[in-house]
Amino acid sequence: MAPVIIHPKDQKQWNALKIIFEAMNVPFEQDESPYNPDFVAKIRRSEEQIKEGKVTRVEKTDLQSFLGLE
Repeated sequence: MAPVIIHPKDQKQWNALKIIFEAMNVPFEQDESPYNPDFVAKIRRSEEQIKEGKVTRVEKTDLQSFLGLE
């Protein structure tokens, strides 16, 4: 039979699925996130900063100067 990928929305759903799989003797495995946890934390912090308006906007004409390339 072909493998199936399931995406539970939260830990509660995952726990319920594990109980069902174990009761039916269905083999399963949980892959770890392919992303480094530190990287994920930085992205989430950045998203919060964006929501709080803590951003720097740069016009396209000023981009090279902003990046120190001039």
